[in-house]
Amino acid sequence: MIQTRSLPHPRVRVARVRTARLRPGRVALHAFLILTVAVWLIPLLWAVYTALRPIEDTTLQGYYSVATSLNFNNFTGVWTDAELPQFYWNTLIIVVPGVILTLLIASMIAFAVTQFGWRFNLLVLMIFTAGNLLPPQVIIVPLYWLYLNIPIPFDFISDNGLLYDQYIGIILIHVVFQVGFATFVLSNYMRTITKEITESALVDGANALRIWWSVILPLCRPALAAMATLLFTFIYNDFFWALILMKSGDKRPITSALNNLQGAFFTNYNRVAAGALLAAIPPVLIYIVLQKQFVRGLALGATKG
Repeated sequence: MIQTRSLPHPRVRVARVRTARLRPGRVALHAFLILTVAVWLIPLLWAVYTALRPIEDTTLQGYYSVATSLNFNNFTGVWTDAELPQFYWNTLIIVVPGVILTLLIASMIAFAVTQFGWRFNLLVLMIFTAGNLLPPQVIIVPLYWLYLNIPIPFDFISDNGLLYDQYIGIILIHVVFQVGFATFVLSNYMRTITKEITESALVDGANALRIWWSVILPLCRPALAAMATLLFTFIYNDFFWALILMKSGDKRPITSALNNLQGAFFTNYNRVAAGALLAAIPPVLIYIVLQKQFVRGLALGATKG
C-alpha cells in the first residue's frame, strides 16, 4: 500500500519563511535605521513644539516641560516683526543669479574639457575640482581684504563702490565655490555624449559657442535640472558668507537674517525656532517637487562616465 505524505498548508510555509528571515543582522539593521530616523526627527519635532509654545509658558514652566497651550503666535509674530518676506526676496536675489551663473560657467568648462582634446584639459578639470577641497575659513582674511579694496565703478551693481556689503559680492563667492562641484558633475555627464556630434557640428560650420548652446546644453537638460536643484539648496542654506561679507542686516538672506532675532540681553528662542522653520520651507518644497532630479543629482557623478 502506497502511503502519501501531505504537504504543509501554504500559510504554514509562509510563516516558516518569515520566521527564517528574522536574522540578528537584519534586526540590528532595522534598529539602527529606526535610531537614525529618531536622531534626525527629534530635533525637528522639538523645534516645532518650541515654535508652537508661547514664550510666557516657557518662561514659567521651563523648556523641558509640558506646554499648557499651543498656538501659531510665534509664526505670525516672526513673519511680521522680522520682515521675513523682505529676507525671502533678498535670498532670491542671491540664489537665482548664483545658480544661473554657476551652471553657465560650469557647463562651458565641462564642454571644453570633455568635447575637445587638448593638452591641459585634465589639469584644468583637476584644478576646478580641487577647489571643493578648500575650506572657506582658510581664505576669509585675504578675501575680506579684497572685498574692502576692490573698486566697483558701476552704481547699479554696488552702491558703495565695493564688493563688501553688496549682493554681487555674495553671488560671486557662491559661484566661485560651487562651480568646481558643478564642473565635475557636468563633465562626467558630458563624457557620455559622443564627440562625433561636436565634430559633425564643426564640419557644418558651427563655432564652439554655438555648439555648446544649441547642441550640448539641450542634451544635458537632465543633468542641468539636477544640478540646479542641488545648487539652489546649497546656496539657499548658506549662513557663513552673508554673515561675514555683509554688515547691513536688511540685505542679508533669510538664513543669516535669523541672527537678527537674537537680542542683546534676551533671546526669544520660541520665535527663533518659528523663524528657522519658516526659513526651511522653500528648500523642502523644492525637494518635494523635484525630488527625482535631486536624487539623480546626488548619484550623477557616480553613475555617469
